[in-house]
Amino acid sequence: MGRDPTILMPLKSINTYIIIALKGFCMGAADVVPGVSGGTMALILGVYEKLIDAIRSFNCNFLRLIVSIKLKEAAIAASLPFLLPLILGILSAILSLAKILSWLLHNYPVIVWSFFFGLVLSSIFTVGRTIREWKISCISAATLGAVSSFFLFGLIPLVTPNAPWFIFFSGFIAICAMILPGISGAYILVLLGKYHYILEAVNSRDFLTIFILLGGAFIGIVSFARIIGWFFRKYHDLTMAVLIGLMIGSLRRIWPWKETVTTFLNSHGKEVHALQTNILPLSFDRDLMAALFFMIIGFVLVFVMDFWARKTK
Repeated sequence: MGRDPTILMPLKSINTYIIIALKGFCMGAADVVPGVSGGTMALILGVYEKLIDAIRSFNCNFLRLIVSIKLKEAAIAASLPFLLPLILGILSAILSLAKILSWLLHNYPVIVWSFFFGLVLSSIFTVGRTIREWKISCISAATLGAVSSFFLFGLIPLVTPNAPWFIFFSGFIAICAMILPGISGAYILVLLGKYHYILEAVNSRDFLTIFILLGGAFIGIVSFARIIGWFFRKYHDLTMAVLIGLMIGSLRRIWPWKETVTTFLNSHGKEVHALQTNILPLSFDRDLMAALFFMIIGFVLVFVMDFWARKTK
């Protein structure tokens, strides 16, 4: 994956910053929902490979420029003109939408999941166009990714401690998943038993917990991005095929209609779904029509965002 020259120079237009921030906002909105990946949104919006390359730019050259007090050169070398508005958009979405999405998931879960199911389903087709030729190797890689993601989303959440070291570890693991399309960082927090704890920390502005989580996330994303970047440079189409497979497998998690099989008590003593199975809608009624309506909106929205992303590259 070659370095994109647009992230190595200061961005001139304020509109460019706004567009990048809006794309970050879309990524942050997706990251709040367990089962939906900000990486998927980055692929849809055409900034995924830019993001990976930008994160990789935090290297020895960047540190050398910082030590030499060449701050402008360091900012350009680290792709900060691209990263800062993107991160600002992500954080704005998380801080502003966490409470709203939590309320919607509690009161209208089928509607929310229907919307995101349509979103991810159509993104599989739009992202699939980035692969130059679907060879047997690419199909096999996509199948491997789909099977892995399918079984991951069948795991039962754990009961874990709220100690700072585990919050740091959760941030490290979640960000590695978050950067992969199809694997939701929020869902990894669910598996680690920390999703509701972190959501409450965001809603109550518990900045100590948030900073510990972000510390783990920063270390995780800087190290993991180098691995992903290497695979993109050496095996671009195979890597994209695996990522598309992960998105296909994630459809298991975001299927709107579910039946709870088992529950468990989390660290706050609250009953939480442990194992759910996907079911078909029980009847054709207004609720089903509303769910299908929002699923279609999500499906169409991806093609609109894909068109927008191509025009704003």
